[in-house]
Amino acid sequence: MQQSFIVNEVSEFPTVRYFATANPVGPGQDDVPALLRRVADTIEELGPVWIQDVTFENEINEHGDWYSLTVYFHEESNGGE
Repeated sequence: MQQSFIVNEVSEFPTVRYFATANPVGPGQDDVPALLRRVADTIEELGPVWIQDVTFENEINEHGDWYSLTVYFHEESNGGE
């Protein structure tokens, strides 16, 4: 006879969310300080979050370097303390 059971597990790891942002394509797309300000503004708008990681990427298009940042985070209420 086979036994059935259900296991309810709660992960010890929080759900990680992310957003990516870049300056608009065209003149100024390579302005890293402006990109960092844009990311800082977005983090402030999110409210209390715990930043897990930030990655910096570069793509080259017809206007030159086009940088972007991806921010990985989770909410403070979701294990970020």
